[in-house]
Amino acid sequence: MFKNLRPMFLVAALAVFFIASGALAADVPTLKVGYIFTTHHTPFIVAAQKGEAFKDMGVYLRPVVAKDRYELVAGGKPIAVFQLIVTKSGSETAALFARNQLDLGMASVTAIMAGIDKKTPMKILSPLQTEGMGLVVPKDSPLKDWNSFLEHLKSTKKPVKIGYHSPTSAPRIVLEGALKQAGIKVTEDPNEQSAQVLLADLKETTNMIPALASKQVDAIVGPSPFPEVAVNRGVGRIIVDLRDLPPKGYWHDFPCCITVASDQTIVTHPEVVQKFVELMAKTNAWCNKNKLEAGTLTAQWIGLPADTAKSSMLVFLPKFTQSWMKNADKLMSILNGMGNFKGQLKGKTIEEVKPILFDTRFIDKVKM
Repeated sequence: MFKNLRPMFLVAALAVFFIASGALAADVPTLKVGYIFTTHHTPFIVAAQKGEAFKDMGVYLRPVVAKDRYELVAGGKPIAVFQLIVTKSGSETAALFARNQLDLGMASVTAIMAGIDKKTPMKILSPLQTEGMGLVVPKDSPLKDWNSFLEHLKSTKKPVKIGYHSPTSAPRIVLEGALKQAGIKVTEDPNEQSAQVLLADLKETTNMIPALASKQVDAIVGPSPFPEVAVNRGVGRIIVDLRDLPPKGYWHDFPCCITVASDQTIVTHPEVVQKFVELMAKTNAWCNKNKLEAGTLTAQWIGLPADTAKSSMLVFLPKFTQSWMKNADKLMSILNGMGNFKGQLKGKTIEEVKPILFDTRFIDKVKM
């Protein structure tokens, strides 16, 4: 009799176990997290690569399926599952937020500003990095630096075609701002032959180097590691790091990528948002102290030659700084001057729209 009861008891015990496990799983939300294959998103990539090695931080990522699904662990227990979504650009990231297809993400601050201008319900949470943007010409180009590039633009009989990966990307915005300050006429209309520069949307970062190699464009402007990759592959030569554009010092420490969350995620899962921001801030600080290892891990993840990622000059920011806010305001001014804002950011300064752009409650609570 008792022998017959054993299988029944075992089945009942297993049923209780799976019901309890299911209830527990139901309490842990699955959130979609967007990032781009760029060294600008090194901190997130490093957090995924290091995993439980970051346990002492108090928050870390634990792989469920490598490069695909990760548990966000805080206080020794999972509080969310992250489904990773690789996006092509900041503008695509903003579009996915607009369609409620992302909960958290990383993208250029200019792309997210453009999305918020169109009333996409999302907020900037924390900074990721500054710098890491370059202008690249073909390897055999006679152009050596910014001054020779400007002279070429002023003497050319047809517009010089410069490719970029996203219309709202920081590299494209900074370059256009510098060109206009130098008195260069810029257009996106191929029929406007009176312009000196024709900007061409290449749609995504992976198209930039092939476009340069095939002479589809005369130059490219983009985020690290693509300028370095162009050099490594013998396709191009970096003639200026955008931080060194004139006037001297004006473009230093310009914001590029940030973390962002949808308004709905902030309201529904504030504890997850808090720990996500904490993880990014602490990993930013780790990457600054361990640049060689961070670069190596990122190269492995993206599939780059190790030396390419290691040569990056990125600066990661654990917190917002006065300099960051000041330069973000400059970017807003440039975007307004270009007529890019047509909605709730039109004609505004960053101080006037901080409640629309930012939710700093989470980063303010992070103790480093």
